[in-house]
Amino acid sequence: MKTNCYAVLIADVIGSSARRDLRAVLGQRLALASRAHTKSKFIRLPYSVTAGDEFQTITTEYSRIPELIMDLRTRLRPLRLRMGIGFGTVPGRIQSPVNRLGGEAFLFARGALERIKGSAGSKFAVLTAFQSRDKVFDSTANLIYALHDTLVRRITEKQWETIEVFRARRRLEDAAKTLGLDNSTVSRNLKRGYFWQMEETIAGMKIVIEKHFG
Repeated sequence: MKTNCYAVLIADVIGSSARRDLRAVLGQRLALASRAHTKSKFIRLPYSVTAGDEFQTITTEYSRIPELIMDLRTRLRPLRLRMGIGFGTVPGRIQSPVNRLGGEAFLFARGALERIKGSAGSKFAVLTAFQSRDKVFDSTANLIYALHDTLVRRITEKQWETIEVFRARRRLEDAAKTLGLDNSTVSRNLKRGYFWQMEETIAGMKIVIEKHFG
């Protein structure tokens, strides 16, 4: 990662106007996510809510962004998220609160998020978008996540629950015991919830990011 270059993530909640309890649910989920993601070194600064249904952060290593995206989608359920990720410069000292910072990375992240919102009337909707100075990377990453998000939108709540537990336990038998299900049911939920495809997306995107940004 070049000096003063960072990745910024800006996300908002889909259908937020229909949730009366949005502030409480979002605040609770983000507090837990901030602690977990700071400890796991996914993010440099805690999440900061910048509008009623929007929040942002600066990530650590570029290559960890695919894991972060997956973990946010899992942790913030039942909230559904749109995420814009921008790669670029951030001038000055990186310190809390993140909503007082600015620069190229924030502008790119904002542009990526607006691109998602603008896709609502297109042939297919997306949930994740990237923007940087590298147009080849942007095209590749956005194509991967356009396909990936098509699967994500089909995952049921029961399948998400299985995915969350399996990601925490990493063993089929342990996940089944925690969920009170048999091994075959857990395995079926993971397959029908496209878990293995999502794992491949994370692994593949790490390679793409490392190739373009080193």
